[in-house]
Amino acid sequence: MLWQQVAYDYATRCCTSATKDIKTVLGRTKHEGLSFLTITLPSFGKDFQKSLDQGIVGYGTFTAFKTRGRSSRLPAFLQGFSSLVFDPESSVLLDDPDVDAILAIRQLTLMFSKILLPCSESRVAGAMSTFIECEQDVRRDSSNLKDIDLSDFRRVSSLLFANVFSEMDREIYNEKLIPKHGPGATADKLRGNAKFNSRSWTSRLNRYFPFEDYLFPSCSYYDHFGEVNILEPGSEVPVKVTPVPKTLKSPRIIAVEPTAMQYAQQAVLALFLECFGRDRLLPHLLGFDDQVPNQELARLGSLSTGNLATLDLSDASDRVSNQLVREMLARWPHLHGAVDACRSRKADVPGHGVVRLAKFASMGSALCFPFEAMVFLTIVLIGWERASNTHVSRSTLFEMIGSMRIYGDDIIIPADIVHSVVETLELFGARVGSGKSFWTGRFRESCGKEYYDGHDVSIVKVRRVFPSTRKHVPEVISLVSLRNQLYKAGCWRAVKWLDSEISRIIVHYPYVSDSSPCLGRFSFLGYETQREHRSLHSPLVKGYVVSPRIPSDPLDGPGALLKYFLKRGSQPFADRRHLERAGRPHAVDIKLRWCSPF
Repeated sequence: MLWQQVAYDYATRCCTSATKDIKTVLGRTKHEGLSFLTITLPSFGKDFQKSLDQGIVGYGTFTAFKTRGRSSRLPAFLQGFSSLVFDPESSVLLDDPDVDAILAIRQLTLMFSKILLPCSESRVAGAMSTFIECEQDVRRDSSNLKDIDLSDFRRVSSLLFANVFSEMDREIYNEKLIPKHGPGATADKLRGNAKFNSRSWTSRLNRYFPFEDYLFPSCSYYDHFGEVNILEPGSEVPVKVTPVPKTLKSPRIIAVEPTAMQYAQQAVLALFLECFGRDRLLPHLLGFDDQVPNQELARLGSLSTGNLATLDLSDASDRVSNQLVREMLARWPHLHGAVDACRSRKADVPGHGVVRLAKFASMGSALCFPFEAMVFLTIVLIGWERASNTHVSRSTLFEMIGSMRIYGDDIIIPADIVHSVVETLELFGARVGSGKSFWTGRFRESCGKEYYDGHDVSIVKVRRVFPSTRKHVPEVISLVSLRNQLYKAGCWRAVKWLDSEISRIIVHYPYVSDSSPCLGRFSFLGYETQREHRSLHSPLVKGYVVSPRIPSDPLDGPGALLKYFLKRGSQPFADRRHLERAGRPHAVDIKLRWCSPF
């Protein structure tokens, strides 16, 4: 029903008909199930994007759909929209394609691509086998690297990061690291405040992160030092490889780190971000907390000049070799030692047992994201050198600002060096995702934003299945968010239908602004007022407010004092009861309250 309403909205906008398309979706969903919406249609959307980039619909594209006729390569499905983008006879991209039609096809095919549903056991097992195969690829690619490749890698990475690494090396030598516990799960199953009472450490960590300084508030607790269990390398807790929902086609594979490793990794990460932020060059080439610069470069790359390419890597973090990180840090012994000490060397992979890791780290390590970005930036610049047959210099790097930027595995580079960069990335073990990398046409994608010829063609995606009762709290929250996103996208018919569905689940459903804590409907006409606050005389509405259930987790003694000493900043703890409850909520609830509509 939702797909049907959105199809009607875009058919009206594009002055075409979607009646036959709706019949196709109804029929195929009935026979193929939800996989038609979550797997088959997204494959159509990806083929469409690639056709946009290539400027023509190639033979064998859209294989799961019938073509319009013998002479046409365009599918009969969504032909009312695709004929506004491609010539129906030649299948060549029109000189002035309808941007609304491009947005419509993307919305109707990719809307359910990221819905949060568990994969089948066979797909999960396949993902675990892929994890093992990736390990083998990393070992093979590392052994195939030549001396000249490693020499170039060391030289370019030193040019980029020497100032940051030198400052970090000095701070680590002076024992200025400040660790931090995160709220997430750990391989040894410690959560919340229990992490501050951890008494497990490793001999590798102890050299750069002495347990006396990291597990206790001060040395005055020396009588507790005997409680610490120092693990030798052979008895260390391996990371726990686990699947998390990504798409119905395949799960995302992450690695849950042991408490001690994550604790030390956060210390190195905090120091890196501090030193990185003071560098005059690197924040213009690398991003860690702001995706907007990458998105803006993607928009500029989509313009008719097309001088910027967007690349996306497959299994990016799992293909960063530990050998490359060691080469990168070789000149800074204290930094190298600290990073190696807090890197997990083994992983417990379901169905495959405990394996030794050749990769630097999987998603789950606090150092995975920054180091993969630094490795990719280094490789990209090596590719630039080999394309231009010259060595990069510091002054050249400043000239590249605005034409090159890395955010994790989202890479933006000049289009004229893309073939050399792709070849170099593949040489060093990365895999460029051809379906999500663009450089020839006017379609670009980076950091969750998509553009065609400067126009934003980003879409709204369904993240969860629809709730049937108010007790399905995450689904209710997701549905209200979906409604508001579709409202801003101008899908009025779909919004009207969603409003009727939501009103049956939550009776109090007022008009509110984006910043309101209340679960309500956004409107360009403003928010509503149902009463005034007795003392503040500010407007109030009655609606449901999200209330997370933080688990009870009392903490006292040395652990409580350690938590106080590790607090960053001068502000007090946001939760005054942080010593009584902590950790990620086991569940969330929604409660009916009077609250501000803005």
